[in-house]
Amino acid sequence: MIVVGLTGSIGMGKSTTARMFADAGVPVHDSDEAVHRLYAGKAAPLVEAAFPGTTKSGSVDRARLAERVLGDAAALQRLEAIIHPLVRADADAFLARHRAAGTPLVVLDIPLLFETGGRDRVDKVVVVTASPDIQRARVLARPGMSEEKLASILARQVPDAEKREAADFIIDTGQGFDAARAAVNAIVAKLVGDKAGKPA
Repeated sequence: MIVVGLTGSIGMGKSTTARMFADAGVPVHDSDEAVHRLYAGKAAPLVEAAFPGTTKSGSVDRARLAERVLGDAAALQRLEAIIHPLVRADADAFLARHRAAGTPLVVLDIPLLFETGGRDRVDKVVVVTASPDIQRARVLARPGMSEEKLASILARQVPDAEKREAADFIIDTGQGFDAARAAVNAIVAKLVGDKAGKPA
């Protein structure tokens, strides 16, 4: 089974690209979706213990949590120490299921793949990118986003140029949906074709 790591900085179009892989028939493990599930389940009491008052009705209140951790490096590290191992375990279970099923190709959608040392967990890396102007416009259009928040987030992420340098494949989402979808389909065809062509 080939494991592809899909990553990219904020606002680069990673979530949309992940859906394109899913549309192409490739199982995708979405780290953000896993965090949402964990925040509504097993992570909630752990987060509440570390950050009292950040849960509501047994689920993490993301807005309250953001107020506590954004801009506070030590708090963010505490949160990541709780969440990252849980997300990784969730992804490992996903991989085990698909290995057992004989799935030829899967995608791990990992926003902070390079930042969290995730390169060794995957066989190939796909980086989504776009121009800085497009990235900024997309992010600032999000509810509750500000220049300060964007700057804080970008400061914690490996620069886009470094990600592209380390990528096996690059998808420029600034070229539009059709171009991105064509790039996804080409990557899937190449990797599944390569695998099919290898001797057992």
